[in-house]
Amino acid sequence: MHEIYDENNTKTRESEVMGKILHLDGDRYYSEKSYNYYKKMGVNAVVKNISENRQPILVYNLLKYYKPDILVITGHDSMIKKRKDYYNLFNYQNSKYFIQTIKEARRYEKDTNTDLVIFAGACESYFEALMQAGANFASSPDRILIDILDPLIVAKEVAITDSFKYINMNDIEGKLRDGRRGIGGIGAMR
Repeated sequence: MHEIYDENNTKTRESEVMGKILHLDGDRYYSEKSYNYYKKMGVNAVVKNISENRQPILVYNLLKYYKPDILVITGHDSMIKKRKDYYNLFNYQNSKYFIQTIKEARRYEKDTNTDLVIFAGACESYFEALMQAGANFASSPDRILIDILDPLIVAKEVAITDSFKYINMNDIEGKLRDGRRGIGGIGAMR
């Protein structure tokens, strides 16, 4: 049995089966902060500090090794200064790497016949392209700076949700700093 804690470190319930998270983050500081958050919440997670441009290269083998239920792909992203076209992939710093990483993860899923839940993106990411590539949840529909904890909260909520229960934005938006402005998605079943 795993004890589950909320953001205030209050025990909320026990769960016999918890989803396993693999979290890739391009920033060392945020990787450490993410690891500490998961540990504090009692969530089963492996966090790897991998630069955004290396994530697509390494994700397949990491998925094979760790066999997670949930993949979180984060780091830094933003619109390139003085560019205004939100629907041009070349106007984003790292969205292209997140998209490539999602596609590699979906290749793994197809090869292993698993049901992998994916969260992808960072501040100001190209939300629509991340979703189209195969993410279940992504940032940032309104191209805003998201809270570092928002992707972690989504992953935790999916991990602690009972197997075969569908979780969607209605279930989690109230727990996120900016709600649907910062995070969007189609939902998932673990």
